[in-house]
Amino acid sequence: MKILVTGSTGHLGEALIRALRALDHEVVGLDLAPSAFTTEIGSIADRACVSRCMRGVEAVLHAATLHKPHVATHSRQDFVDTNISGTLNLLEEAVAQHVRCFVFTSTTSVFGDALVPPQGAPAAWVTEEVTPIPKNIYGATKAAAEDLCQLFHRNHGLAVIVLRTSRFFPEDDDNEAVRSAYPGDNAKLNEYLHRRVDIEDVVGAHRLALERARTIGFRKYIVSATTPFEKEDLAELRLDAPSVLKRRVPDYEGVYARRQWRMFPSIDRVYVNARARDELGWRPKHDFAAIVARLKAGGEVTSELATIIGRKGYHARSFADGPYPVE
Repeated sequence: MKILVTGSTGHLGEALIRALRALDHEVVGLDLAPSAFTTEIGSIADRACVSRCMRGVEAVLHAATLHKPHVATHSRQDFVDTNISGTLNLLEEAVAQHVRCFVFTSTTSVFGDALVPPQGAPAAWVTEEVTPIPKNIYGATKAAAEDLCQLFHRNHGLAVIVLRTSRFFPEDDDNEAVRSAYPGDNAKLNEYLHRRVDIEDVVGAHRLALERARTIGFRKYIVSATTPFEKEDLAELRLDAPSVLKRRVPDYEGVYARRQWRMFPSIDRVYVNARARDELGWRPKHDFAAIVARLKAGGEVTSELATIIGRKGYHARSFADGPYPVE
């Protein structure tokens, strides 16, 4: 199959192309920046470029985007041009050139303010039924792009799957308080309980979406590591997350003690991947309990694929106050 992957130089783009090439697919990699995984240099905001790259393509994996780390360094118009107009160009060309299916990489950031319950309320149980309330231009433009995907399925019959991925970047946390209080791997492993996913599992979700898009038609899925928590834990998670975790994954205490790591005292939201597991047949391998077991056996927090790809950064320069500026 000939597949167009946008954002081919980025974390996810590279991961997708590595997997597709291993399966002997013909891949067109489109990105603004050159790399070993990019075959076409250009912008998704350039309709002529998109048209050229779409020739003969049977499926699209649309991972190109301006991310949350760009909010403080790029204009709102830049976000509109890339995340909305770029997605529109891809959708229109996909229809014009009779592409069979389209997979859009979205983000759990579309939920925005819906993720933070009021003070004293239980943690949020976040499923696809939660209504997004974007809180910045990143979330707003990704939500708008999701709506465009639904429109093109409705009006043109294009099979589209939207994958709302949680965190998978290897860079340090943008929150200075988290960076100062927790070693990087400690913070990331904590997040596998409720808001993080390994890039290997993200690739698996995209592959399944490609396979099943035409049968499903249109659907949105949360792509995050499987949580050990249940809805009955939500009130206590907000007050005393370590106590809940002792019941759900008791083995974690010894692993954390040997590394002098700590669990977050409170968790305010839990991403739920049940729909993706039930409908796509997605089986993420890298959940909290699995990673704890891997650490006990002498392994690492990250998967082999995540380690190979490494850190790419989001900007051409560094910043004194963190991995990227925060608006």
